[in-house]
Amino acid sequence: MTSKDIRKSYVNFFINRGHQEIAAAKLVSENDPTTLFTSSGMQPLIPYLLGQAHPDGKRLVNSQPSFRAGDIEEVGDNRHTTFFEMLGNWSLGDYFKKEQLPWIFEFVSKELGLDEKRIHVSVFEGNDSISRDTESEEIWKSLGLPKGRIHFYDVRKNWWSKSGTPDQMPVGEIGGTCSEIFYEFPQMVHNPQFGDKCHPNCDCGRFLEIGNSVFIEYKKVGDGEFEKLSQKNVDFGGGLERLTAATNDSPDIFEIDLFQDIAKVVEQITGKNYSEDKTSFRVITDHLRAATFIILDGIIPSNKLQGYILRRLLRRSAIKLRDLSGQIKDLSKVAVQVLAVFDGLFGIDKKSQTELINKVINNEMNQFGKTLEKGLKEIEKITEISGKKAFDLYQTYGFPYEVTEEIFRTKGQDIDREQYRTEFEKHRELSRTASVGMFKGGLGGHSPTEIKYHTATHLLHQALRDVLGPEVFQKGSNINEDRLRFDFSFNRKMTEGEIKKAEEIINERIKQDLTVDRHFMSLPAAQKMNAIGLFIGKYEKEVSIYAIGPNFKLDSDAKDQRDRGSYYSAEFCGGPHVEHTGVIGKVKITKEEAISAGVRRIRAEIVLN
Repeated sequence: MTSKDIRKSYVNFFINRGHQEIAAAKLVSENDPTTLFTSSGMQPLIPYLLGQAHPDGKRLVNSQPSFRAGDIEEVGDNRHTTFFEMLGNWSLGDYFKKEQLPWIFEFVSKELGLDEKRIHVSVFEGNDSISRDTESEEIWKSLGLPKGRIHFYDVRKNWWSKSGTPDQMPVGEIGGTCSEIFYEFPQMVHNPQFGDKCHPNCDCGRFLEIGNSVFIEYKKVGDGEFEKLSQKNVDFGGGLERLTAATNDSPDIFEIDLFQDIAKVVEQITGKNYSEDKTSFRVITDHLRAATFIILDGIIPSNKLQGYILRRLLRRSAIKLRDLSGQIKDLSKVAVQVLAVFDGLFGIDKKSQTELINKVINNEMNQFGKTLEKGLKEIEKITEISGKKAFDLYQTYGFPYEVTEEIFRTKGQDIDREQYRTEFEKHRELSRTASVGMFKGGLGGHSPTEIKYHTATHLLHQALRDVLGPEVFQKGSNINEDRLRFDFSFNRKMTEGEIKKAEEIINERIKQDLTVDRHFMSLPAAQKMNAIGLFIGKYEKEVSIYAIGPNFKLDSDAKDQRDRGSYYSAEFCGGPHVEHTGVIGKVKITKEEAISAGVRRIRAEIVLN
């Protein structure tokens, strides 16, 4: 069976049992500040597991694209990925173990046709706080599983909560025991490095976890103390890739259709076959699947948060591509094939999104390629790696720590991570000191590109007030080398016309090459000229105002008609800014969205004319 067949079969199986199919959440988490990415189908449903009514009812099903950054270093064997599809079904206070376990067993054994004699399951062995799960044990026995294929595990292997094991859970968090399903591949010989005895949770590769039914019914109320929730929930998650591999009787998930069509492009680019270097092929195909979805959610490579993870994925893939072919070109072709594989699913449209994928990946590879060869030559000179040398490679050649770590791991050497961190912090402190002594006026620590974005943010702020009205005020902003992010007060979604108008105003002010002046004045004087500033109470007696556009004539149709004298924008700010707007370049608004009640967010970037 193909992955497409299994995805469809699974969703229909649970629809026929009263479930409503729900849309998948975005891969980049939007409403969960505790995590960067959606890591399971359950993650967006936590409020409903706690008792809030879901608009689509108590029985839900879907397939959720998921990403787990913690697995990046694990990718390379026959079963670990960072990006995967999680097939999920949920009961929100409706059915429980006696319905869930027979259903999921019926699906894998009857619908998928897996050999029942090779199916193993886990149940909770019990501890001082929570009883042994004899109910699940008896259900599995009634389904025909013998005692030898029902395995009891403690909370380290058989417990789910957002934070981990019960002792790691904060008070108030929910969790519960689970029952995993494993499929055995007898052709895989047990690797003794994982211990004398092979068992489903062994990690040697003989057993593959294909699904997990989590029974969320507890809330932590104290140290080792739990109470029952007002409702019992079921949260099942099954990896589509692993289920497909099991159905095809292959212990190597990278041999299924979802990967092989992508791997064929890698073969074309490199002239190598998958069998010649499986590790490199696995890293490239997995990482480019993840990178593609992350880019489509509006992230570009950077040194922070999701952008840093994206950069790691692309640069690690580039190193593996170079291992295969001696060069890093054409990496974007692999991502375009990812679009083809998922075309029509999860909002992916290959025709319209190819240009974006090519642009983001090629830009990153051009940037990385300039320093890669020099860096690799330097690495060849290093006989023994240290944390300091690893930092020097990062500082001089832009090598992420993880890339350097991987290169030297193949040489049998480990890096002192603490020494690396010490060097990093030492450099940061030197930069901070230098900025105080050498760059008066806030220029320290900001690149020329970031300074352009800072001024563009002022132009955007005023343009939004001109288009939407004086009720618009900045609520927050974030700037890096690649984009600006601007949060503002407004109570509805902007229309396409309003977005276009704001963008046109910004670019017109840039085209006019308005001067940017800094003025120091008393707080009353700044207030008299109507300079924008929401936090008046925190300012000193003398304040810094950046004003854009002396002798500027205000548009007659602007909604914000404050008396700003001859300036287009006047705003409380400590800098830094460009000296005149013409150096910024063209600004493109890429996204406008809600982030909370009454607060919107705009993302924009400087693009080539």
